[in-house]
Amino acid sequence: MVEDRFELRPIGRVASPLRDPEAGPHQGDEGAPDAWLVFDDEVTAGLRGLVPGQEVVLLTWLHLAARDVLSVHPRGDHTQPERGVYSTRSPNRPNPIGLHRVTIVEIAGTRLRVAPLEAVDGTPILDVKPVRQHAPDD
Repeated sequence: MVEDRFELRPIGRVASPLRDPEAGPHQGDEGAPDAWLVFDDEVTAGLRGLVPGQEVVLLTWLHLAARDVLSVHPRGDHTQPERGVYSTRSPNRPNPIGLHRVTIVEIAGTRLRVAPLEAVDGTPILDVKPVRQHAPDD
């Protein structure tokens, strides 16, 4: 493997009723609840321009994932043959980056309530990006 290293700094954390990754839905559209994104005060200026009803892509660090896994049974279904993690949405992988398309429901200071989100409570937030709507100014 390449020995390059990158430093990522969480910009906040997920506050969610989901506590156990095994008990929650695999994907947001499979019954995931609303959750709050709680941002660090020093990134407040970066939240300007976000509005309720807007779709965003949320990048998280799946901190509870196994990082030494390269093959899995898709969706944990052992009746399916193992596949490489890069052909699945498994959270277990060398760089467990979560990718979530969510809608902003409410904004309260440095907190955004989003829906639906399958990330567990305490999941570090890496970034938020608007879903591109073909606007020329982004």
